[in-house]
Amino acid sequence: MNLLKLSQNIRRVRLAQGMTVAGLAEKSGFSKGFISQVENFRQSPSLKALLKISDALGISLSALFDEDENYGREYLFGRLDEGEKLYRDDGEKHGINYLALAYRQIGRRMDPFVIEYTPCKTPRGFLRHETEEFFVILEGSLDFRLFDDQTRHIMNVGDTLYLRANIPHRVLLAPGCEHAKALAVYTDPAPALE
Repeated sequence: MNLLKLSQNIRRVRLAQGMTVAGLAEKSGFSKGFISQVENFRQSPSLKALLKISDALGISLSALFDEDENYGREYLFGRLDEGEKLYRDDGEKHGINYLALAYRQIGRRMDPFVIEYTPCKTPRGFLRHETEEFFVILEGSLDFRLFDDQTRHIMNVGDTLYLRANIPHRVLLAPGCEHAKALAVYTDPAPALE
């Protein structure tokens, strides 16, 4: 493989994972400038640097050298406690932490997360997504609100919810609950109709 193809693969994998240059720089320990130079074929990284970059991307070093544009594993095993912490929608400010479970799967069409809820002083407002969502309560109890604060449902361990795209909703800890955990799976946004 030539170095130009290698630099293109690094960019392709980073973009496929929705990661910014700054995000890759932070996770790999390099500067944004260095990552940009590598991706733009202005810097030839050492093998040690490539190993750090591949680790930050969550793929093997050999995957960076893969000639196949459609590289991606057919399957990926993992564990609920091995997710990648994700900063999303100011979640921490609202007592919500996200762990991305399939972040290493290139070209995925679903995004599974473990979401942990803890008490907070500033409850999150209503959100809507362009994706569909499947939700399972793993621990604790949650107060799931749809459309407004009057349409609500207390969800307990084992309860599920399938939610279509663009439905306003918000999730709070149920009264008396100090910690809850859920599994949420988001789909790719639906393609625009022409």
